[in-house]
Amino acid sequence: MATEKIILGIDPGTTIMGFGIIKVINKQMHFVQMNELMLKKYDDPYTKLKLIFERTIELIDTFHPDEIAIEAPFYGKNVQSMLKLGRAQGVAMAAGLSRQIPITEYMPKKIKMAITGNGNASKEQVAKMLQSVLKLKSLPKNLDSTDGLAAAVCHFYNEGKVELGKSYTGWEAFIKQNPGKINKQ
Repeated sequence: MATEKIILGIDPGTTIMGFGIIKVINKQMHFVQMNELMLKKYDDPYTKLKLIFERTIELIDTFHPDEIAIEAPFYGKNVQSMLKLGRAQGVAMAAGLSRQIPITEYMPKKIKMAITGNGNASKEQVAKMLQSVLKLKSLPKNLDSTDGLAAAVCHFYNEGKVELGKSYTGWEAFIKQNPGKINKQ
């Protein structure tokens, strides 16, 4: 009997949220879709968060992923950027958790390493490797969608390995794994 799983990968962002979907049939990856949610035209940060949540719910309801892989925000030079990215990631995670979908978080270097073998690979190198592995005819202009796809492929490659990123199966699991981070009123 064929085993089948759908993995949604998300590259959260407040200007562009990239996402990619793969289907795994008998341990073989098949490309389903990649795209991006363009948020540049919205000035209000709360509108952006609402749109990220709604688009993630729409993707879940359309493709019925079994698991979600999401890129973790990383600390660069700008703390404000990281906070914005963290909010975007949190909203996408909340959408998945609201539908009881297991979520695994991966650091950008871990995703790049899984796809190219080099944790310092460029977005272009990651995209080219995905194009080769998944036999994609062309690559998008913006590489945020390939970053989302890379999260899904990274999750597939890391399946069954002991040390994954942080995983949550629902709100209760999230709260248990993050004691003291929830502000109790």
